[in-house]
Amino acid sequence: MSTTSLVALDPGGRIPPFEQVRSQIAAQIAAGYLVDGERLPSVRSLADDLRLAPGTVAKAYQLLEESGLVQTARGAGTRVVRPAAVPDEVAAAIRAVVTEARAAGLSADQAAAALRDAWPA
Repeated sequence: MSTTSLVALDPGGRIPPFEQVRSQIAAQIAAGYLVDGERLPSVRSLADDLRLAPGTVAKAYQLLEESGLVQTARGAGTRVVRPAAVPDEVAAAIRAVVTEARAAGLSADQAAAALRDAWPA
C-alpha cells in the first residue's frame, strides 16, 4: 500500500494531524481495508510522505496500539491486529454502562476514562 493512499491530511483543518492519521488508519482497519498482519509504513516513511514530524506519526501509532488496533515490534514494524470479537454478554454489559453513563450526564470520553480507571493494571 502506498503511504499516499493510506492517509490524506487536511492541513487547514481543525483536527490535529496526529488525530487525522490515527482516525483514518483506524477507519481503514474497521472497514477491512487494512487486514490482520498487514504492515504499516514506518513512522519515518509516513512522516516524510505526509511532511509531518516523526513524533506526530509516532503519537498516532501509539494511540492505535493503545486501542489494540496495531502492534509494534522492534525489527518487525507496526502491524495491524485483528480486533477481538466481543462476546454477546460483554456487548450487552457495555450497552447497559452506556445507558447509565448517559443518564448520569457523562460524555463518552468520561465513561471511557472511568472504564480505564477500573481496569486492573
